[in-house]
Amino acid sequence: MYIIETKNIYKSYPTGLNNKLEILKDISLDIPRKKISVIIGASGAGKSTLLHILGGLDKPNEGKILIEGNDVASFSDKKLSSFRNNHIGFVFQFHHLLPEFSAMENVIVPQLIGKVAYNKAVLKSKELLEIVGLTDRAEHKPAQLSGGEQQRVAVARALANDPKLILADEPTGNLDTINSELLHDLFVQLRDKFDKTLIIVTHNKDLMALADVIFEMKDGKLKT
Repeated sequence: MYIIETKNIYKSYPTGLNNKLEILKDISLDIPRKKISVIIGASGAGKSTLLHILGGLDKPNEGKILIEGNDVASFSDKKLSSFRNNHIGFVFQFHHLLPEFSAMENVIVPQLIGKVAYNKAVLKSKELLEIVGLTDRAEHKPAQLSGGEQQRVAVARALANDPKLILADEPTGNLDTINSELLHDLFVQLRDKFDKTLIIVTHNKDLMALADVIFEMKDGKLKT
């Protein structure tokens, strides 16, 4: 039923001699499969830190995280990196595309890292760029694309290794209304047509309206 199960997550960072900044305090939540879960809250509430921990980009100081039954908090850095590349796709507020590569090449790269043959990676990348509506922009580099197009390339890249789980951190934060709506429609398509599970940190009320589940955070804790 749940793709992610967490129990009693704590995260803090040292700030000096015997001092620490507590970011997450006793977070327990379960993420349902094939749904859009949205995390909301004021700036500094711990949303992005929680998302990074759920996606294996960071580890908690305490607590348990099961992704597809895998205790990822116990993984070595090498094993965790491999797991992320094969099972989780990421979309950030800033697209983080490789500027010297075309849209197509940006989608190919994570597949090559995952040991996919180049010819297969090219075919898959063409399919993904078609899904996000960018077939005619495949050979363009990021600087030649609009902000909305860059973000849709980032979504295609996140799908490159066919992950079940997509994590997005303020994905429409730098987009205008029209491009935000295009991305929202794409997220719904990923859920409904491709059976993806999405976890999205956002302040966008229109995106919140699409959510199946909303988690609200305040001062490092989940509001109940």
